[in-house]
Amino acid sequence: MTTPTEETDLFAISTATAVEMLRGAPWQRMVTLGDSVAEGIREPLPGFADLSWSERIETALREIQPEFTSINLGRRDLTTAEVRATQLDAALEFGPDLAFVACGGNDMLRPGFDAARVRTDLTAIVSALRDQGADVVTCGLLDLTQAELVPAKYARSVSAATRALAHLTEEVSRELGAIFVQFLDHPLTADPSIYSSDKLHFNTRGHAFSAALNIQALARHLAGTPR
Repeated sequence: MTTPTEETDLFAISTATAVEMLRGAPWQRMVTLGDSVAEGIREPLPGFADLSWSERIETALREIQPEFTSINLGRRDLTTAEVRATQLDAALEFGPDLAFVACGGNDMLRPGFDAARVRTDLTAIVSALRDQGADVVTCGLLDLTQAELVPAKYARSVSAATRALAHLTEEVSRELGAIFVQFLDHPLTADPSIYSSDKLHFNTRGHAFSAALNIQALARHLAGTPR
């Protein structure tokens, strides 16, 4: 199968389309916090711009709001507790009106995944941002086992942990009025062509796909329609 380019990929959204979808968006200060997903770790893929998912969103919002500014606090390898301890204060000090929170994957992949602890820390992060008036976006991670990227002996436990993390993230988001973006069972999850050679992070096609899902969620939020 031939890998598509940005122009032909049905799961990508051009900047022009994103701007049209988000026309009238009020956000002027965007913060991204979390782990490597937030940081935008990626591998270049021919046919796709070398941009992270958050940079793609920033590009569109900057065309809508000339005064738009953003910071990305994401750092790889951090647990949810570490994101809370090292990034939340800086995020709040920035005073965002839009915040993306992407964490939990490192908790999930390590032995002794403590879902209750992740819920506590995620709740603290999201509630603090919401209390300050920001719209907050969270996500449910892709199940890597669907693309057969996880050794068979670990597949069942990794899939179960991924789904538990997505479920608790969605619950916290609903409880606190955040926007939840579900990647878990999207058809593209099973396509190896969206992943980097490390079999863990997205390549630039995956980032284009991720940006598209987030932009669609923001557009629904602006329109006041359910997911």
